[in-house]
Amino acid sequence: MKSGLFLSAAALLHHTSVTATPIAVDSTNNVTYQGLVRNSIEVFLGIHYGQDTGGTNRFKPPQPRAPKAGSVVDATAYGAACPQLVVPGAGASLLSLTPVSKISEDCLNLNIARPSGVNAGAKLPVLVFIYGGGFSTGFNEEQSTAPDGMILESVQNGLPIIHVAMNYRLAVFGFAASQALLGEGSSNAGLRDQRLALEWVQDNIQHFGGDPNTVTIFGQSSGGLAVGMQIMAFGGAKPVPFRRAIPESQFLEAGITGNFTRNAMQAVADLVGCNTTDLQSAKTVACLRGLDTETLNNASVAVTAAQGDISHNIGDIWLPAVDGDFLPAAPSTLIREGHFANVAVLSGWTQDDVAIFTDPTIATAEETHNFLGSFLPDLSSANLKHLLSLYPVTEFTANPSANLSSEFYRTAAIFRDIVMVCMAMRYGEAIAAKGNDVYHYDWNQTILAPRIEAFNNVSGLGVIHTSEFAYVFGNLSHYDDGQAPFRPNPEDWALETRGTRSWSTFASLGRPGVVGKNTFQGFDVAFKFPARGTDGPFIFVAGGPNEGFYAIDGPKSTAVVARQRLRERCGFLNSDEVIAQMKF
Repeated sequence: MKSGLFLSAAALLHHTSVTATPIAVDSTNNVTYQGLVRNSIEVFLGIHYGQDTGGTNRFKPPQPRAPKAGSVVDATAYGAACPQLVVPGAGASLLSLTPVSKISEDCLNLNIARPSGVNAGAKLPVLVFIYGGGFSTGFNEEQSTAPDGMILESVQNGLPIIHVAMNYRLAVFGFAASQALLGEGSSNAGLRDQRLALEWVQDNIQHFGGDPNTVTIFGQSSGGLAVGMQIMAFGGAKPVPFRRAIPESQFLEAGITGNFTRNAMQAVADLVGCNTTDLQSAKTVACLRGLDTETLNNASVAVTAAQGDISHNIGDIWLPAVDGDFLPAAPSTLIREGHFANVAVLSGWTQDDVAIFTDPTIATAEETHNFLGSFLPDLSSANLKHLLSLYPVTEFTANPSANLSSEFYRTAAIFRDIVMVCMAMRYGEAIAAKGNDVYHYDWNQTILAPRIEAFNNVSGLGVIHTSEFAYVFGNLSHYDDGQAPFRPNPEDWALETRGTRSWSTFASLGRPGVVGKNTFQGFDVAFKFPARGTDGPFIFVAGGPNEGFYAIDGPKSTAVVARQRLRERCGFLNSDEVIAQMKF
């Protein structure tokens, strides 16, 4: 445990204080929120921001929910998670420390965490977290993203923040798509839930000591994709309820304009017997709405678990839909035309991000071809061939002790650049071109290797997806849960301090580093506009032996960045022809 700042995940669930109950008061409506003290911070849990989404409200846009005037809100216990897979008696997993215990369609709730002693007039910057999980799993009780350590570190850094974590609808409940639903304005329900939560923050966070004018949204994986969608919501025609954004390990995704979600809807409707006439009909929607929660959720979970039948073995199936409203056009079109909000962005990925999602048995060039071809089924054979040529297998080294081939590492690198890197750089460059500060990072340190071996029985995967969590949330000690060896070194503890303070500093000041504070140093903007120069874009390597700020190539680069050949590779992946074939 580091400096006694916070407890492990197991202890955190039960550790509360007997000191005075923290309260927040909405004096306009005479509503009092009662929270609890945990790890020397104050938390308010399970606050409803939206009405029950079950019954006739299923699939529909969320409706605001407010407590009665004069009431006292008990905010001392987590609310229910939205419908998703629940495994009775399940424990931690590789990418999660907390099993889901309770689900309900009455799940639109949020948690607020703040430093001890904050009053309504404090006007602290606010970080609002959107969880990932492929838009099919996730909830705001997950302890790998608990905010306690981050808040305590922000206080010690002299730039305290408030943290908010929301629940939003998932899978078929949050991303159902059909012509009938589009016709009634029921599309992108999960994204609309997020927007409603952000609007609740605008209207209410001042009662808890937050500043509604200094809100940063951040999310990871599909949560990062959600951040990207929130930035381009309504094509930038409406003011956004946030000022800054941190998309981690995803910013956009291939397939949004493809058929993955339609095929998933077809499979769910077929499984429950609702597709009796036409998938696109109002009758099918009415049938799906008439099912009990458990029946529909079981079907959704079954279809998601069999996603290989829909998304060709890899990739997400529940994706945002171009609906002419929340998402008025294809994301690539909105980016090209500049139809998105003006916000500062801190965006990045981990060094070996999707290695954990890459087939470890890949050993031949044919298997690499088939894996990537199945992920991008509409990529032309000529473009797939050229893509593969940009990553010669001779640039990748096998790991015999881990039984991982050079072709595996080649495939993982291509997969990472497609999903996590190149689209993020394209989006980031467009945002920067409109005059906004954009920062890119490449996270290059992890403590997850022992967990990978314990849960997946594989080694040699490197700095995988979610590796940054332990550091940016200040939660290193949460991984000391008895489920896998816990072996942080002094460099890990030091990176935890720099990492989490850099994230909260960005929320406070709009930049991730400050001279004289224990944050990342020399972390400047990725793009220099209007004069770009010839040595950018720039990336900050976070952690590892080469931490620092580097151009992607040229004399201002370094080997760990230059060997990724991002200018050439992303130049191809971000070409108009390839973007069209990747369907986003």
